[in-house]
Amino acid sequence: MKNLEEDENGVVREESQMKEKRKGKHDKPKPWDDDPNIDHWKVEKFDPSWNEGGMLEVSSFSTLFPQYREKYLQEAWPTVKSALKQYGIACELNLVEGSMTVSTTRKTRDPYIIVKARDLIRLLSRSVSAPQAIKILDDEIQCDIIKISGLVRNKERFVKRRQHLVGPNSATLRALEILTGCYILVHGNTVAAMGSFKGLKQIRRIVEECMLNKMHPVYNIKILMMKKELEKNPDLANENWDRFLPKFKKKNVKQKKANSKQKKPYTPFPPPQQPSKIDIQLETGEYFLSNKRKSAKIWQEKQEKQAEKTAESKRKREEAFIPPKEPVKPVDKSEDAANNVADIAKSLKTKTEKFGKRKSEENLNAETYIMGSSEHASRKKSKKQKSSA
Repeated sequence: MKNLEEDENGVVREESQMKEKRKGKHDKPKPWDDDPNIDHWKVEKFDPSWNEGGMLEVSSFSTLFPQYREKYLQEAWPTVKSALKQYGIACELNLVEGSMTVSTTRKTRDPYIIVKARDLIRLLSRSVSAPQAIKILDDEIQCDIIKISGLVRNKERFVKRRQHLVGPNSATLRALEILTGCYILVHGNTVAAMGSFKGLKQIRRIVEECMLNKMHPVYNIKILMMKKELEKNPDLANENWDRFLPKFKKKNVKQKKANSKQKKPYTPFPPPQQPSKIDIQLETGEYFLSNKRKSAKIWQEKQEKQAEKTAESKRKREEAFIPPKEPVKPVDKSEDAANNVADIAKSLKTKTEKFGKRKSEENLNAETYIMGSSEHASRKKSKKQKSSA
């Protein structure tokens, strides 16, 4: 039994040694792992000396663009062409097929730049402006085009939820751009985003949650703002932030449905049989009429209906020419109203008297006043002389 145990232990030891050997093959500590001066997430700028021989094969990508972008692309194509020429990429705008094509040349040195050029033409086709789309050629900027059309079936809901992303006066979109450090464009059935990998990951999650009605973008903005504040505190760098972040619960408010159909009382008897067309004709006596009289009756009914319709249409046309009734102000017959009228009349009378006096004073001439006084004095003297004589 002892030998068997030793053998079994030996086998187990060999298996554990093999596992350790396989596991530690690529996980050996490197001297630059713990170096604080090295930024492991930094993307180094490509040096053409790394690939002096150039590309062995020609790689090309093409994408279609909508017809309404044709005029803008024709105007902006020289700037796009000059930007790609610096990296040794050839581009072509085909207006007949409605497509854009980029391909490598002998001057191309960076092998990844063709993927960047592919993203550039994809952004241009999704209504991103040319100066903004050219920024994708930078190594630090990436792009993501999120398709949102398949997330919602109902068109009205789709439009409503897409508007939640934009917000009033594009306020929600601008807030997301500031917090994530990315450029966002909501257009049609897609959302185009440009920025860092971290920001693009956040935007994709926010867009999908909004379109699937899991969480409104405003709540995600609140969470991002709180995370930014927590990042400033170095003491919380290695702690879990879940206790600080708000937890939003979705509340479904049940709407009461109006009872349009009322339940009829239950009766064991079947409903009465409806009269047929022949029964109705027998009741009215139409069944016994000749074909000529039947057709004459149908024609008469048709004429009556036509006359009713013409009269209705004439009435609707004449409605536009009928003047609207003027609103009559209600006459206040109370004592207060009568007193108010009397007071207004008195005040007007006093004002007119004052105005008349002022006008008479203005019209008074000094010469006439003096002349009048002299005449009056001469008359007095003449009267005295006559009396003395």
